[in-house]
Amino acid sequence: MSALLELRNIYRRYPSGDSSVTVLDDVSLTISAGEMVAIIGQSGSGKSTLMNILGCLDTPSDGHYFVAGKNTAELSGDELAALRREHFGFIFQRYHLLSHLSAEQNVEMPAIYAGLSARERRERAASLLQRLGLGERLIYRPGQLSGGQQQRVSIARALMNGGEVILADEPTGALDSQSGKEVMAILRQLCDAGHTVIIVTHDPSIAAQAARIIEIKDGHILSDSGSVINPQAKALAAKPPLKSSAFSRFLGRFNEALLMAWRAMVVNKMRTLLTMLGIIIGIASVVTILVIGDAAKALVLSDIKSIGTNTIFVYPGKDFGSDPGQDQQSLKPGDVDVIRQQPYVYAASAEIENGARLRRGNLDSAARVTGIGPDFFTVYDMRFGEGRAFSPEMYERRSQVVIIDMNTKRKLFPHQNNVVGETLLVGNMPATVVGVIADRKSMFGNSKTLQVWMPYTTLTGRLMQRNYLDMISVRIRDGYNTKNAEEQLVRLMTLRHGKKDTFTYNLDSIVKTVDKTTTTMQLFLTLVAVISLVVGGIGVMNIMLVSVTERTREIGIRMAVGARAGDVMQQFLIEAVLVCLMGGLSASGFLILLPLPPKWHCRTGNLSSALRRLSARCSVRPLSGSSSAFCLPEMRLNLILLMHWRGSNRAQSENTNTSRNDD
Repeated sequence: MSALLELRNIYRRYPSGDSSVTVLDDVSLTISAGEMVAIIGQSGSGKSTLMNILGCLDTPSDGHYFVAGKNTAELSGDELAALRREHFGFIFQRYHLLSHLSAEQNVEMPAIYAGLSARERRERAASLLQRLGLGERLIYRPGQLSGGQQQRVSIARALMNGGEVILADEPTGALDSQSGKEVMAILRQLCDAGHTVIIVTHDPSIAAQAARIIEIKDGHILSDSGSVINPQAKALAAKPPLKSSAFSRFLGRFNEALLMAWRAMVVNKMRTLLTMLGIIIGIASVVTILVIGDAAKALVLSDIKSIGTNTIFVYPGKDFGSDPGQDQQSLKPGDVDVIRQQPYVYAASAEIENGARLRRGNLDSAARVTGIGPDFFTVYDMRFGEGRAFSPEMYERRSQVVIIDMNTKRKLFPHQNNVVGETLLVGNMPATVVGVIADRKSMFGNSKTLQVWMPYTTLTGRLMQRNYLDMISVRIRDGYNTKNAEEQLVRLMTLRHGKKDTFTYNLDSIVKTVDKTTTTMQLFLTLVAVISLVVGGIGVMNIMLVSVTERTREIGIRMAVGARAGDVMQQFLIEAVLVCLMGGLSASGFLILLPLPPKWHCRTGNLSSALRRLSARCSVRPLSGSSSAFCLPEMRLNLILLMHWRGSNRAQSENTNTSRNDD
C-alpha cells in the first residue's frame, strides 16, 4: 500500500534574534493509511511541531511533505484549508472548544466551512455525539461538561467531515485515568474502523497502546517500531461534489458567518456596547448638526423672507456713508406715485423717520415715530391685531392719528384690551389710536423698541415741517427678477431727477449673504461632527484589532477545522459591520424619539452687539431714544435701517429738541 503521509528531509527552523533555532532536523517519515502511530518525546523534543506539519497547520523550512502523493508546498492556502477540512481531524489536550457554543454547535463547525446544509449538520453532529455517549448533552456548553465529555465532543468534531486522519495532541493529558482509558478506547475503535490515528504524547503507557511507536528527541527521530498494515484502512478519497449551487453555498456560509458573528457579539456584551457607543455618538452628532443646521437656517431665512425678499429700498444720496447734506432732499412724495405706476411694482411707500416722546397720563416713554404711505403695511406684510390702516382722507387732512405696536400698547395701555379710539401725546401733538400691529414671532426674539406710525403728511406738516422723504420702500411683484427691477428703478429715478442722486438696496442680497454664512457655519459644524464619527470608526477598528488579538485561540481552532483565511476575515468584518449598523440604528432611533424645539432663540444683546458693530462700520448710530436691543425681522427690518440710516445726527438733534420742548 502506498504511503498516506510522507515526510522527506524535513527541517523546521524558527528565528531567534540574529540566529535561528532548529526544531526539526532532517526528519523523514512514512505513515500508511489505517495505522495507529504514537509519537513520543519529552517537552521541547519537536513532537508538537511535527504534528502541526503533519496536519498542514505549519509548513517546513526545508524538505517536502506529501499527503496522498500531493506535495503540500504546491498547494495554496485555500487548498491546504480544504485538505484539513475534508481529511484531517484534530484532538487537543485542552479540548479547544468554543465556550459560547453548545456541544452540538462545536461539532458542527467543520461542516459549516465544508458547505453542508444546516439540517445535514445537525443530524450528523447529533449522531456523532449520540455514538460517543453524549446524546443527552447536545445543548450543553463546554463549561457544563466534564473533561472527558469535552474530549469526546472534540473527537466528534474531528470526525464531523470524515476525519480519515486523526491527529491527537496529548488527548489524555488533562483527563483522569478513567476518562483517559475511555478516550484511548475510542481512538482504538476509530483505528479499527480504518481511520489513521496519530497520537502525540510524552506518556509511555499511552504510547504503548499504539501499534507503532516513533520516538523523537531534539528534532531527530531516535527510533521507529515500523509500520503495521491495517486491512480496514481508509485511503483519502475525493469528497463528492455538493448538490447545491455555488451561490447557495456562498449564501449558506455567509448566513453562518453572520450567525457566528452575532453569537460572538452577544457573548462580549460590554465590549460590543462600548464599541457601539462611539458609533452612536458620531452618527448622532452628525445627524443632529445637520438637522439643527438646516432648521436654524430655514428659520433665519424665513424670518427675513417674512417681510418679502422682493423688497427694494430707495435712499437719497449717492451711496452709503456719503455727506448727509448732499442730495438730502432728493426724494419727494411725487416719486412714490411714479414708482407705484411701474408694472413691476406691487406696492411702494414713503417713509420718514423721527424720534419723539409718548405720553399718556403719568406714563412717558421714548419711541420711534415713522411717517408712512398707504402701501406701507402691504410692503412689509404686517398684520393688524386691532383696528385698521389709515384711510386716504387721513392723508389728505393730515389727521392726527397713529397706529401703534404691541410694545406701545403694553407700555401706555397696560390694563386695556381694546385701545382703538384712545388718545396719546406724540411730542406735544395729541393723536388718536386707529390700529395696533400684531406681534410677529421671530427666532431672534422681539425688539422692546416702541414703534408708532402716522401718515407721512401728518409727520411732515405738523411735527417736522419738511417736504422730502428719508426713503421709499418698494415691493416687487411676484415673478419679476428683483435685480432687473432694481436696475430699472435706478434708471427711473436718474431720468426723473436729471442726475443720479439716489441709490437702492435690494433685500435679496441680505438673504443671499445670510444663506451663504449659515451654509458655511453648517459645513464647519458638520466637519466637526464628521470628525467625531471618524473617531468612532477608529474606535471600532481598535476594538476589532483588540478582539482579533484576544481571540487568537478561536482563530486557531477555526483554521484547524478547515476555515480559510477569508472565512475568518469575513466573520470579523461582519462583526464590525453589525456593530456599526446597530450603532447607527440606535442613534437614529434615539434621534427620532428625541423631540427638537420648534424654535432656536438667541439673546437680543448678542444681536444688538453685532448691529452696533455694523453701524460703526457704516459710520452711523442707532436712533436716539430707542432701545439698543434690535432683532432682525422687527417690523421694518432694523438691520437695514441701522446699516443705511441717513441723517441720524439730524434726527437725534430733532429728538433732543422735542424732548426739551416737552419738558
